[in-house]
Amino acid sequence: MSRAVVDPGGGTGSTGLTRPATADPQPHGDGTPEAPRPGRGRYVALAALCLLGWAGSLAVGMSVDYGVDMHRVGLACHILALVLSFGAILVVDWVGFLWLLGKRDLHDTRRLETAAQPLIWGGLAVLLISGALIKPDVSNPLTQIKLLCVLLLMLNGIALAPTMKRLHALPAGTHFTAVAKSLRRRLLIALCISQGCWWTSILVGLLNSTLRRWAGD
Repeated sequence: MSRAVVDPGGGTGSTGLTRPATADPQPHGDGTPEAPRPGRGRYVALAALCLLGWAGSLAVGMSVDYGVDMHRVGLACHILALVLSFGAILVVDWVGFLWLLGKRDLHDTRRLETAAQPLIWGGLAVLLISGALIKPDVSNPLTQIKLLCVLLLMLNGIALAPTMKRLHALPAGTHFTAVAKSLRRRLLIALCISQGCWWTSILVGLLNSTLRRWAGD
């Protein structure tokens, strides 16, 4: 009787389909099954693309002044993109937390993550585009922290992709405590980076906006 395993060719935009398995995946040294991986060049290319987009948004925002009207449009789009992307992240992380507590199935997180990927990355793309319209004050240390957090968020998401492939290759009933320590450590570190950077970006943005109002800008 044939057995099905998670298709490792998924990732962002994966359909979540399964394929017949002809051989068991080779285990890691820590006992966790290893799903076949695409070349690392793909992730390096995606990281480079994110870095270029981030740098391009920053360069345009520093050098071009679109005026008051476009600033307002950019700010509105910036807030909407933040709500869209961060809202999706919160739901995904919450379901992952419920799985950690044993209240959700492992593959619930996979289905939700696959559905949320376009919202997360689409929101981040709009954040970069709209960020170029609001002319950030890069001389402000708070703004510098926010910009670095946005970059770290994108790179963290890409670095997490191979780990998520390994996690989703495990059987559906797998509990968090049954996952290899190295995998658990990577998941928890990525979660802390994600939530830390998102909340820092939001708080810095609110603080900058408040300070600008007080200054009459």
